[in-house]
Amino acid sequence: MNTKSSLTIWLSISLLIVLGLLPARPAVAQGDDPSPPGEVVKLVFIHHSSGENWLADDNGGLGIALGQNNYFVSDTNYGWGPDAIGDRTDIPNWLEWFRSENTGRYMDAVFSESGVNSGYSRSLPDPGGENQIVMFKSCFPNSNLDGSPDDPPAPGTDMTVANAKYVYNEILKYFITRPDKLFVVVTAPPVSDPSLAENARAFNQWLVNDWLSENSYPYANVAVFDFYNVLTSPDNHHRFASGAIEHTVTPGRNTSAYASGSDDDHPSADGNRKATQEFLPLLNIFYHRWKASAPAQPAPAAAEPLPIVTQPPLAPAAAPAGGSIDAFEAGPPSGTAGWEAFRDEATPTTIVCAPASDKAHGGSRSLKIDFNVAANSWATCTLFYGSPQDWSGSQGLVFYLHAGQAGLVFDVDLYAGSPDNQETYLYTVEAPPESAQGWAPIVLTWDQFHRADWEADAGAPFSKPGQVMGLAFGLSTYPDASNVGKIWVDDLQFSSGEAPPAEIAPAGEPTQEAPAGPAESKRGLPIPPCPCGGFALLPLGLAVALRLRRPAFRA
Repeated sequence: MNTKSSLTIWLSISLLIVLGLLPARPAVAQGDDPSPPGEVVKLVFIHHSSGENWLADDNGGLGIALGQNNYFVSDTNYGWGPDAIGDRTDIPNWLEWFRSENTGRYMDAVFSESGVNSGYSRSLPDPGGENQIVMFKSCFPNSNLDGSPDDPPAPGTDMTVANAKYVYNEILKYFITRPDKLFVVVTAPPVSDPSLAENARAFNQWLVNDWLSENSYPYANVAVFDFYNVLTSPDNHHRFASGAIEHTVTPGRNTSAYASGSDDDHPSADGNRKATQEFLPLLNIFYHRWKASAPAQPAPAAAEPLPIVTQPPLAPAAAPAGGSIDAFEAGPPSGTAGWEAFRDEATPTTIVCAPASDKAHGGSRSLKIDFNVAANSWATCTLFYGSPQDWSGSQGLVFYLHAGQAGLVFDVDLYAGSPDNQETYLYTVEAPPESAQGWAPIVLTWDQFHRADWEADAGAPFSKPGQVMGLAFGLSTYPDASNVGKIWVDDLQFSSGEAPPAEIAPAGEPTQEAPAGPAESKRGLPIPPCPCGGFALLPLGLAVALRLRRPAFRA
C-alpha cells in the first residue's frame, strides 16, 4: 500500500482512539476458540452462484453447517437490495457497497436482511435485531486478474492485481467505523485456466498475510477465509488444526482442483464440502476474537469523518474501428472478468461457455457454448466491462461462427447505458448451413440491434454505441420447446463499415433473399437488411413465433 494511504488510515484510527470513539487494540488471545457461539448470532452472506451452491443442502451444505454452529444465516443474491446492488459482486463493486455515497443505504439493508434468497435449510428461529456478521465473496471470474503478482496497490476499477489491492485497502476505511460488526472476506474461487493463476495466488496470499498488517489495521472485526486456496488442491488448507490456524499452500498448485466440469469453474460439491468443514471452526475463531473486543454499539461519527470514495462517471474507453474484442487466445479482454455463463436456475437449463481448443478459426482456441435450454427458459454467455466502452468509432460487430448443426438460433445481445440503468439490445441469428460445415462469417451493424421486449421502449433502435457495458450470446426457446446444441465463436471484432478483409467476406450467394416488405422477427420487430449475405436472417417460417427471455445477471 502507498505511504500516503497507509498514513491516512492510521491517523483516522488514532483520532478515533484519542476521542474515545473506538477501543484500543485488544491483547492477543492466549488460545483461539473454535467452538460455536454460546448464543444465536445473525449472519448475512453476500454472494452469487458459487456462494449459492456452497450454501445448498445438496452441495456444500454451508447453510446447514452454519445453523448447527448457532448462526442464523440470511443471504443476498441476484437482484437483491436497493438499486439491485446484489447484482454487482465483482471486486471493483465492493467500492460501491462499502465506500460510496450510497454505502449507508446499502448497509442498512444488509444489516436488516433476514430472508433466504438461495436454496438452503434454516432451522434456527430468528433471534431478532441486526446481522452481526457480514460475509462477502466474488465469483470465480475474479481470479482472472491482469498485471503482475507483485504489483503494488493502484487506484482504478479494472480487474488487475493493483486495482484489486486498492479496492480492499479502501473498504477498510469503512470497516474501522463499524467495530460493532464482523466482516469476513471470502476469497474468490480459482479457475482452471492457468494463464493468470500466479496473479490470483499472489493476490489471495496478500489478502491473508499482508492486507491488514500493511494498513496497520488494529481491530479484530475483519477476517479472511481463503476459499481460493482450499479449492486449489486436496492438500491445500485454511483451517484450524492441532490447536492453531493452518494455511497450507502447495507450490505450483494455483488452479482449480474442484471444478464442476471441464468447462465449468463453479466449485464442485466435493470442493464446497471441504470448504465448509474447514471454514466453520475458523469462523468461530473469528467470532470469538471479535467478540472479545467489539463494542456494544457502533462508534459515533468522528469529528472529521473519513473521506468517501466517490465514483464519478468514467469516460468511456475508446475502441478502434476494426479492432479485436476477443480472439480467445489469451486471458480475459482488458477491463473484464472474462466470459460468464448465466441461466434460469429455476429450470433444468444448463450452459457452459469458455474458451476451448477443440475447434478454432484463427489461432488455437475459440469460445465454445454448449447449451441445453429448457422450454420457456433462457441462458446467456456474457462479457461485462467494468466501465463503459466507446464503440462509436466502429459500425458493428464481426465474428466467425461454427455450429453443431445448421438452424440453431441464438441472440447477440448488447448491454448499454450505465451499471444502475442498463439497457439490453439484441439481434437474432440462425446458424447458416455454412456454419455446420466450417466457419461462417457473421457481420452485424449497430442499426440491426433493437431494445429487448422485456424492457421499456421495446423495439427502439440501438443508439448508444458510445456507452457499451457488455455483450452476450443469448439462448432462449420457442414456446414449450427446448433449445439444445453447441456453437463456437471466434475472432470477435469491430466492423469498420468498409468492405471486410477477404478472410471475413461472406462466401457464396445469400441462402435466402430478404422479403420485399419488412418482415417480423420473433419479437415482432422489423428485420433490417442483412449485411452478411443473409447469414443472420431469420427464416420466414419462424418469423411470427414469440420467444421467452429474461435479462442476464452477473455470476
